[in-house]
Parts: sequence; C-alpha cells; structure tokens
Amino acid sequence: MNKTPHTIIPAELTLPPRTIMKRGAVSQLLKECASFGKRGVIVHGRSLASSGALKQILAASPDGLKVEPWEHSGGEPTLFHVADLLRTARAFSAEWVAGVGGGSVLDLAKTAAGLLHAQLKPVDYHNGAPISPTRVPFIAVPTTAGTGSEATIVCVLTNAETGVKKSFRHPSFMARLVILDADLLGFCPPPVIASAGMDALTQAIESYTSVGATWFSDGLALKAVSLIAHNLEPVFASPKAAQADDLLLGSYLAGVALSNARLGVVHGLAHPLGARFRVPHGLACAVCLPHAIEFNRGAIGDKYARMSEAVGDDVLAFSRRLLTTFHIQSPFAGKTIADRDVVIRETLASGSTAANPRKVSAADVEHLLDRIFAG
Repeated sequence: MNKTPHTIIPAELTLPPRTIMKRGAVSQLLKECASFGKRGVIVHGRSLASSGALKQILAASPDGLKVEPWEHSGGEPTLFHVADLLRTARAFSAEWVAGVGGGSVLDLAKTAAGLLHAQLKPVDYHNGAPISPTRVPFIAVPTTAGTGSEATIVCVLTNAETGVKKSFRHPSFMARLVILDADLLGFCPPPVIASAGMDALTQAIESYTSVGATWFSDGLALKAVSLIAHNLEPVFASPKAAQADDLLLGSYLAGVALSNARLGVVHGLAHPLGARFRVPHGLACAVCLPHAIEFNRGAIGDKYARMSEAVGDDVLAFSRRLLTTFHIQSPFAGKTIADRDVVIRETLASGSTAANPRKVSAADVEHLLDRIFAG
C-alpha cells in the first residue's frame, strides 16, 4: 500500500533551523547571540551560577553586547515566574532571550521570547487565547538530557493560583539556535540525570507510538530510544562520562520527534499529577511509564518488538528495571487524590492523551491511577 505524504512527514514539519553539537560550544553562546541583537537576557538556574559556568559565559561576551542574567528560583515553571521574567526582559529592552538550563529554564526563556511583545497577559494564553507570531529569537542551551524543550515549540507552565498545568505553543517559538554541549551535563547530580533521562525516554517511546507518528518521526524516536537506553545508566554513574554526548543527542532527537508527532497518556497524567503533588515532571513520567507501556502494548503492533530490540531487553521490563537502578520510588504510592474526577477530566482533555495509540476512556484513567497510586 502506498503511503500518503502525511504518513511520511507531518502536515507541518517544525525543526530548529541551526544546531551546534560540540563539547565546549557554550563558550560561543554570546558570540552567536550578538547576531540577533545587542541586548539580551540569559535565563539560567542556580547551578549554572554556583558552578562558575555563568561567569565563564559572560566573560566571553563580545564588545558592545549588553546581557542581563535572570536566575530561575527553581521548581516547575509557573505563570508567576514568566511574569517576573517578562518584566525584566521588557525593562532591559531585550532583543533576544537565551535559556541555559534544564527544561524549566528553557520553557521560561521560550515563553519570554514568545510573549515579549504580546498584548495580553501570560495567563490569557495559558487559558487558550490565540497567539501572534513572535520575532524575538529564542536560543536554547540544555544542561540536562531530559525535556527536549530545545527542539519544541511548546511551553509547559503551571498556574499556581489554580493548580492547572498545561501547555501552549506556536511555530514561531522554535529556537533559532540550539547548542548541545555535553560538558554541561557534568554539573548535574545523578538524581537529576535519572529523572531527566526518564523524561527523555518517555518522550522517545510516546512519540514513537503516538497516533501522530510518521516515517520521519519514527526514525528519530526509535534512535532516541536506543541512545537513551544505552547511555543513561553510564551517565547516571558518572555525569562526566563520554556517553553524555550520545545521551544529550538522544534527548534532542526525542524532542524533535515529539514536536512533530505528539506524545501519549503518560504526559496526559504527569501534568495534573505533578501539579497537585508538586512532583518534578521527570519523576512523574518515570513512575507512570511502565503502566502506560503495559496499557498500550496491544495497540502498538510490532513497534513493541522494535523498541525491545532497541533497548536490548523487553521494553516493559527495562522500564521497570530502570526505576530500581535509579532508586526511584513512587511519590504517589499510598496517597489519595482529593479531586480525582477533575484529574480524570484533565487527563482526558490533554492533547497528549488524544495522541495515545490506544483510545483512553475515563475508566482507563481510573485503572491507571489505581495502579500508579498503589505503588
């Protein structure tokens, strides 16, 4: 049977226009940023400053370039964080926004670039208001191998007042430049390597099995599954290991794949559960992943065998073993959900759940929640 064009590539293919992958490449960041304008903001986390890496980046600033650092206070990104960052960027008359950090930092920087000249408040876009294209460049430098945010047009944020965690997106949010520097993973503590890596593995698996998958995304996603599976444990054992390059590449490829195929029920569950129980996104994904693989197994055909071949083990057993290897214990076990019906509705309303390979009903979400909260 001949394939239609949209089974080969998605109806709208979205990619970062330029990616640099080289150890030490972060030293080029401000030289590259200077081509986007003379004034910009660097969004970063605490570890970049405490490690001395931020100081080194700023020391390499070209003459005439004005840079304002903005430090994320930590935790999952919220609308409050975005509002504070936007005030800084607007007061500084920023012409570009760079994010050097994990997924939270990248999502905040991406949102700030996307909404720098927006007419409405961030909460309005979080609630579904139409987004106008941005001309403000976003530059992404991931310091974890996890979210793949450097390769997506998606911003995932939590409204701290309502507790609702969800995403919004626009093609113009794509990073103009991505720098993949595996040296930066060396500053990550092993628990961060583990939770971020489980997030990346989840995204690779979900984009590979998504109903939106195409020939294009399948190749990227399956390669990402393999790269992450074979390199995550060595980097967990030693963040400065040579395998960090391949792990970072796997995370990036998973980001490109999910940006063009969407995800699945793990992310449909992880957002409302993470917001309510204040659980880091990677940890929520890690705990939910084996249950989702088991739930979807009968709906993905020979893709299950291909993933198992890629990881060198039965993929369900492999996902469970990783939890033991990384000493990941469920933060949900034994707890109860006060607003279970609302969590079910949010899970079913998620675009990620809509892309799941097996159609998900309210009863299915109930079943998955029972499994997840049983431990």
